[in-house]
Amino acid sequence: MVMGFEQVMPENTERSACLVTFGCQMNKADSERMAGVLSALGYRMTEECDSADLVLFNTCSIRDNAEQKVYSYLGTQARRKHKNPNITLVLAGCVAQQEGEKLLRRVPELDLVMGPQHVNRLGELLERVYEGEQVVATEPIEILEDITKPRRDSTVTAWVNVIYGCNEGCTYCIVPSVRGVEQSRTLEAIRKEVEELGAQGFKEITLLGQNIDAYGRDIGTNLSTLLRHIHDVQGIERIRFATSHPRYFTDELIETCAELPKVCEHFHIPFQSGDNEVLRRMARGYTHEKYRDVIARVRNVMPDASVSADLIVAFPGETEEQFLNTMTLVEDLTFDMVNTAAYSPRPGTPAAKWPNQLSDEVKQDRLQRINRLVTDQALARSQRYLHQTVEVLVEDSNPKNPDQVVGRTRTNRLVFFTGDIQGLRGHCVKVKVTAARSFSLSAERCLE
Repeated sequence: MVMGFEQVMPENTERSACLVTFGCQMNKADSERMAGVLSALGYRMTEECDSADLVLFNTCSIRDNAEQKVYSYLGTQARRKHKNPNITLVLAGCVAQQEGEKLLRRVPELDLVMGPQHVNRLGELLERVYEGEQVVATEPIEILEDITKPRRDSTVTAWVNVIYGCNEGCTYCIVPSVRGVEQSRTLEAIRKEVEELGAQGFKEITLLGQNIDAYGRDIGTNLSTLLRHIHDVQGIERIRFATSHPRYFTDELIETCAELPKVCEHFHIPFQSGDNEVLRRMARGYTHEKYRDVIARVRNVMPDASVSADLIVAFPGETEEQFLNTMTLVEDLTFDMVNTAAYSPRPGTPAAKWPNQLSDEVKQDRLQRINRLVTDQALARSQRYLHQTVEVLVEDSNPKNPDQVVGRTRTNRLVFFTGDIQGLRGHCVKVKVTAARSFSLSAERCLE
């Protein structure tokens, strides 16, 4: 260990662990698995990091502001460790993979630095820490079938990783370098996990992959086959998947989703830009015409489906005209929701080195303009639910109003209505929508 810290093996007395997650659904799923490992090791999970015996930050490096927030949090915990050397400090996830051993020079109080591919190894890596080693685990490995038992944040919905890594080469994206190449889990392993979730009372699963439509191409199968393979699992009432890539969103997949009753009518298909030259420099592998065709084919087969997306404004060299092409695409396709971001240079990516970076002023101006359009569109799309009867899977109580419960429609709209969470959690309930906002609905429960 460095700086004179001596790590002490945990005693039999209960120790607490705080796990903070930054970033995407993949990170949230990884955190559930790591929380499961920590619970199995005897740690009591807590949200109070400033009093925890072990603090683990599961990090995201896709945006610079998320990365800088991590370093701020780390500084606070490093100061704690100076007062109490027995605190265990762990940095996991994409920032850990990106920076590796350099993190030990920046934050020498760290005990363990581990990339996303090593999530399943958390237990054995901590054993090395308690033997006095300062551990960095960022080397590429073949991800073994997951034998950890996640500590799920919900008792109703669950993430299921089906493919790790990404083989795409988008010029702005750091994911392939921090999460490695694509590695699909087998159909049998995924079905076994889904069967366990069904037996435990979970009602909805979301199949996860950085590029989920690429599932199976490394093992001779595909996502449509997977959906059919797990569709009859007892107890599971809803199936979702994310995140899709327009290059791989096939007619077979659309037809499979329309045919299988448990697959929800919601698709998350990022487009990133509505301008072909920007898409070419992003190395996305499609044109805006191709993207429009994908959405048209989805809506032709499933007219009531909701579509959400991701976009980036102010990519290096983006002109005002090219930005307006993105605005036009958003106006034309009327999305239910769009996650927007101003371009953020990431270390090691080609676009970060390009000379034609845009100013923060241009980034914020374009982000505000696109956000206004996205919010207005989402509100317009919400109007179609007004006075309609929809099915809601109740997930939790409304944190702002304990007399209300909250759940989601099959099309992924949040719905709030009066009800008792103890009797409704995990149940699909028919409600009549009474108010529509941009990203949520209010409703009344239908009389049986």
